Amino acid sequence: MITREWPLAPIYGTAAVFFALDQALLGDLQNPWWAALMLAWLFAIMMLAAFAVVRHADCLAEIFGEPFGTLILTMAITVIEVLMIAAVMLTGPKESTLARDTMFAVVMIVFNGMAGLALLVGGLRYHEQTYNLQGANAFLAVIVPLAVLGLVLPNFTSAPGATFSTLHEAFLMLMSLGLYAVFLAIQTLRHRHYFVERDEVEEQAPPLTDLRPAAYHGTLLMLYIVPIVLLSKKIAVPIDYGVRVLDASSALVGMLVAVLILAPESLAAVRAALANQLQRSINLLLGSVLASISLTIPAVLAIGMLTERTIVLGLEAVDVILLLLTLAMATLTYASGRTNILLGAVHLLLFCAYIVLVLDR
Repeated sequence: MITREWPLAPIYGTAAVFFALDQALLGDLQNPWWAALMLAWLFAIMMLAAFAVVRHADCLAEIFGEPFGTLILTMAITVIEVLMIAAVMLTGPKESTLARDTMFAVVMIVFNGMAGLALLVGGLRYHEQTYNLQGANAFLAVIVPLAVLGLVLPNFTSAPGATFSTLHEAFLMLMSLGLYAVFLAIQTLRHRHYFVERDEVEEQAPPLTDLRPAAYHGTLLMLYIVPIVLLSKKIAVPIDYGVRVLDASSALVGMLVAVLILAPESLAAVRAALANQLQRSINLLLGSVLASISLTIPAVLAIGMLTERTIVLGLEAVDVILLLLTLAMATLTYASGRTNILLGAVHLLLFCAYIVLVLDR
């Protein structure tokens, strides 16, 4: 089993190289080809670590049962997201839109891209798939208001430049954390049966007769998260250079960060749909969106307050339309307890619209 952990060698080797030779590798990025090589190297290594995180989180999911398994994975991915945003944000200008663009990218990629793909491949294989309607509604009941309050409302307050006043920021931070805490209580305690398959409502998590497998996978999960955290600051340097040289939009950077964060988790959700485990797929996808919004907003606002940076949360007009359309479509998709290929195709087309708008502003 330990032979499967070969990625630890290149991952920690890369971290050691970049910390030992930081100035030589990243100190002078005047050559665009060298900057691209550094970005590709770091991106590949961090992606390798992220896939390993998902692998061990899946093992923990089998040990602890649902919904704790997907919750462990969601929290691990969210920690990576917050730390990456913070690293890139702290290397950039005083006014940052990265958190806004990354959260918007997470919503678009998950709701439209990966959920659409999961529904499409699941529908092609099984014609129709079912899930627990109460669980999906619980996710959406928290995601929709937080997304609108966090990404749309700043455009209509008295604060300048699509931002919040200090009072508004404090309120949004408390509200986001409070709603997520209530949701976790629902998901793990009072209404845990909302988040498992209908025919598994009465099942309990498998008894933990031996904690050694859980300790083994938990330790390795943390070992793979640590280098992602360490390298987040390093990958921020070539990203910032690319934005300045190519005059790229901040939305493209947000999408890049979101892809790095979400790729392993999203592929796990698609595999679950192919295995006719649509409930697990929904728990992974909607759980990642909820955690991203409800935990990232308080984290970046707190960083902004501590570092005296201006955090721009309000989306541009075209993105507001796409966000509201996506949220409306999601409420229709998860309104019946059954899915088919039509719903998947519609979400994938909305994802294509997002890609076009990111590439051609």
